[in-house]
Amino acid sequence: MNSIFLALEYLRSQLTQALPATPGLRHFDVTFPLNDAFDPLAWLGAQQCYPQFYWQQRNGDEELAALGAVTQFSSLSLASQFLREQNAANDTRICGLNAFNPELGSLFLPRLLWRRSAGNASLRLQLWSDDSLQNDARTALDFLQKLHAARPIRPLSVQIECETHHPQKQEWLALIRKATETIARGEFEKVVLARATDLQFKQRVNPVALMAASRALNLNCYHFCMVFDASNAFLGSTPERLWRRRGKLLRTEALAGTVASHADDIQARRLGEWLLNDDKNQRENMLVVEDICQRLQHFTRTLDVLPAQVVRLRKVQHLRRCIWTELKQASDEQCLHILQPTAAVAGLPRQPARAFIENVEPFNREWYAGSTGYLSPEQSEFCVALRSARVQDESLRLYAGAGIVSGSDPEQEWQEIENKAAGLRSLLLRD
Repeated sequence: MNSIFLALEYLRSQLTQALPATPGLRHFDVTFPLNDAFDPLAWLGAQQCYPQFYWQQRNGDEELAALGAVTQFSSLSLASQFLREQNAANDTRICGLNAFNPELGSLFLPRLLWRRSAGNASLRLQLWSDDSLQNDARTALDFLQKLHAARPIRPLSVQIECETHHPQKQEWLALIRKATETIARGEFEKVVLARATDLQFKQRVNPVALMAASRALNLNCYHFCMVFDASNAFLGSTPERLWRRRGKLLRTEALAGTVASHADDIQARRLGEWLLNDDKNQRENMLVVEDICQRLQHFTRTLDVLPAQVVRLRKVQHLRRCIWTELKQASDEQCLHILQPTAAVAGLPRQPARAFIENVEPFNREWYAGSTGYLSPEQSEFCVALRSARVQDESLRLYAGAGIVSGSDPEQEWQEIENKAAGLRSLLLRD
């Protein structure tokens, strides 16, 4: 008998306890042995209740699988307010997405939260009611009765019917020229322009299967998958942390500057050395560092900027500088609005760059270049929602962006977004 079955049986038994017919927040935990081949992503994919949320930290140390919503929030501010008003336990986690516009979000307090941290795992059942915990316990019991056993994730198998870029290449090249002309006039120093690629398939795209395929190949990345309902999902594998907070200790980073990667280690190392010494990419990265430090300076203690390093991924390599500090006040709302969108996904200065993006990009970014992760009173962590895709039945929209600064070459920037989009595209299309 597998461990998820035993854990759920234990939680069902807890719901038979006498609970008060009063408002409140209550949870039940059961430890989860890691000695069987349980895959939380496969377990989520077997369910027919929503929302579903999967998140894995890029070093693999932490993994979350959340199923069903006790309550939902349309912004991180509302989620934070809920935790404060309910005087929630320090480890009460709310999961989900923040849109590119940080005022908007899709976050939820999970009915069930499976969590692995290093070698320990647990399954939590969450109850909450603004009138009667007793009533919510009955709702939770009904929810548990509808769960299915985990089953293996079937390999992704789709056939493409058509592929369309927004903008197409010639329009993209014209946009880059327009951006560099605007930079030359001094209206902003940098802008990040993105492309959406719509793929239409003959079969429905299974977001969990795509997430599993990406997780297996796109190493050194955060992996995230938010399944809103049976038809809609948003997922990706991103190398970039927006922030990690432990109490008041904060870690963030500037990930900007890109070159192609290579399967051959020697070739990849040569490309990485070029990236470390390239003036355009170093300038692009330092613009992001300076912007983050400037935004944080009034809300933090001393800021430590670590030396530049090359992050090697499957299709691309990036420059990264980590920034460590201590917050004067532990506030996830503050972190979100200070840091998102960073100069790495919008530009610098932020407002004129965002205005330019809104005027020229032929699509709505929605969740792309927003952030995804979790918050709790004791800690939080969000990654930047890059190398991502929106799934809707038989269609899929891929996103990729490039930072434009003085001296950017339009053809090279097109090749950069091709390389970035290839992280997910190559899993769907066999050229």
